[in-house]
Amino acid sequence: MEEYVLRFTQYLQNERGSSKNTILSYERDLKSFIAFIVGTGIEKPEKVNVTNVRAYLLYLEKQGRAPSTISRNIASLRSFFQYLYKEGIVTENPTMDITTPKIEKKLPDILTMEEVELLLAEPNLKTLKGIRDKAMLEVLYATGIRVTELVNLQLDQIHMTLEYLQCTYMDKDRMIPLGSKAIEALEIYLKEARFIMVRDAKEQTLFVNCSGTVMTRQGFWKLVKVYAKKANIQKAITPHMLRHSFAAHLVANGADLHVVQEMMGHADISTTQIYTKLQKSRIKEVYNKAHPRA
Repeated sequence: MEEYVLRFTQYLQNERGSSKNTILSYERDLKSFIAFIVGTGIEKPEKVNVTNVRAYLLYLEKQGRAPSTISRNIASLRSFFQYLYKEGIVTENPTMDITTPKIEKKLPDILTMEEVELLLAEPNLKTLKGIRDKAMLEVLYATGIRVTELVNLQLDQIHMTLEYLQCTYMDKDRMIPLGSKAIEALEIYLKEARFIMVRDAKEQTLFVNCSGTVMTRQGFWKLVKVYAKKANIQKAITPHMLRHSFAAHLVANGADLHVVQEMMGHADISTTQIYTKLQKSRIKEVYNKAHPRA
């Protein structure tokens, strides 16, 4: 059956234009399924039925795999057998009657406003690197953009006079306001640091690394960890935590969910509503700790 997996992954790449990571994920799931199914004596895809698929999913469950992992495997198998069905290799898709396990969305970890202030105060503004880092952190918290969006920002996407930035993700543009602190940090970076740090005067990427070239997501992740440690923040902080904190703090202070959705670039409002649940969870936590009859 591995031959069919190869043909399927080629189809994903050449006709669907799927990303390398997506294809690797499908390939990993399907190879695991094939190893299991061959072990039961089935070597041809047309011999696989719904009972075999259920047996594999039960096997994954007994292995302690998370519901999200099982759901991903179901999606991989469903797409694979749908491809085989279209190609006339199987007469039916044995996964069509398989239900996906319900996944309870985990509330995201966020920083408190006090922790954000501690983090933002750490960069040393007497150094070029510190000036740059301060600007990056301020922009990230002020806008809630993704780290990939942050490191890929171009000079012409920053509109200082009108105090907003233009962000493009998945071919969709959105305009996000820049707060006064972010504007101030950006002005200092552009006037005092960037022109010294950049290697090529024609470089249009806003933030560059210490070598004067484009900064990577990994590079930014490392500097966030360093500043979190210096600020004595005990949480396992990630750059994405600042994005969550941006949204959660807006919602906590009464921001309209649809406005937050637009700024975050969420396709579905249900994704944004998780911050409302986070706020309710926080209220309950404070009540339980503080109320004398809790």
